[in-house]
Amino acid sequence: MAQPRPATELDAVTVRRAMRGDADASRALVDRYQDRVFALASRMLTGRGRATTEDVAQDTFLAVFRQLPRFDLQGPAKLSTWILTIAARRAIDELRRQRPVLLVELDRAGESRADDRAVRRELGAAIEAALRDLSPELRAAFLLREYHGLEYVEIAKALAIDLGTVKSRLSRARAGLRERLAEVGHG
Repeated sequence: MAQPRPATELDAVTVRRAMRGDADASRALVDRYQDRVFALASRMLTGRGRATTEDVAQDTFLAVFRQLPRFDLQGPAKLSTWILTIAARRAIDELRRQRPVLLVELDRAGESRADDRAVRRELGAAIEAALRDLSPELRAAFLLREYHGLEYVEIAKALAIDLGTVKSRLSRARAGLRERLAEVGHG
């Protein structure tokens, strides 16, 4: 039985095919990364609504396919990091373009007991509000690290900032979240 190929090797093959205009390869890239792109955009655009998040995710993939010929398969950046970088930048652009909306989409999946669901909704709303209070730059660094597991160096490359700036932004984001959650009784 043949050994499965590593994800990076599959990505390289798929990227090469997509660069040549293979529609199936392009669809495969979207299928592979759409959940991660949507999750990042959704968290960065907390309170902006699903339609805005979908627009940013779609815009991300349009940019990915426009810029794909410039992606260096042999370079230091992983494809996933590169795609999430584009998503983060598109979300930041959207945040700068629009004023905040006071709509919070709550996570409807909860525990079986009503009080557990209420607590989860309250905590979810508090976290979303605290994230929304962060600047787009702090929010992007925090989400790339805590929700998507990127290393500091990857975040620095993704956001085109120094490593020290990444550490500073993460520290400030965590402090801001702790302070905000403590203010509303969740600290």
